[in-house]
Amino acid sequence: MILFLCAAGYSSAQEIQTAENYFDEISARYGKIQDYTATISITQEETVMSGKLYYKNPNLLRIDFTDPEEQVLVTNGEELTIYIPRYEVILVQRLRRRSQAALASMASEQGLHILKKNYGVAYLSGPGFIPLDEQSDEQVRKLKLESRSTAEGFRQIILAVGRTGLIRRITGVTIGYEEFVLDLTDIVVNQNIPDTRFEYDSPPYANVYNDFLFEAED
Repeated sequence: MILFLCAAGYSSAQEIQTAENYFDEISARYGKIQDYTATISITQEETVMSGKLYYKNPNLLRIDFTDPEEQVLVTNGEELTIYIPRYEVILVQRLRRRSQAALASMASEQGLHILKKNYGVAYLSGPGFIPLDEQSDEQVRKLKLESRSTAEGFRQIILAVGRTGLIRRITGVTIGYEEFVLDLTDIVVNQNIPDTRFEYDSPPYANVYNDFLFEAED
């Protein structure tokens, strides 16, 4: 009888999916996604930015902001362009090789691969579904990613994955303990988004500033 109970307990334990296996499952799911659109919200303390996100595998990303109105962010994995209409400024940054995938999108197969390489993966509070927020009825699984190096931009990242298997929220804590929360809602996948969606004709009157973050690699 004791042996039977031990065997049953062992079998149940074997069925519990590890955090790394679950992370790999999410990565594989994103590997089958050619493109997607989503409503995006980015929160830092009291500042909230929102808009429409377009992503196309492997590294095309565009955000048309509604707040701040008419602001645009576009990247092709090699160059990042940000238009800030309030100041009539265009910021252009040639990306370093190590930062291309991360800047293109964390919510992609490529971005998740980079995260697993540089972060340890664990469940935040176990493998079961929990509320997205304390007052929320929305259920998610939460993964906690801890940086393996101080060279990474975020010391900790929390991924909240919905019942659809798609990332619902990304919460990042920087080295300086600043918190950024990225929410993705109304996600629609595989719409055959044309490459032209990621082309951006900048206003001719805007001032252009190149390599505003760092010197690009030759």
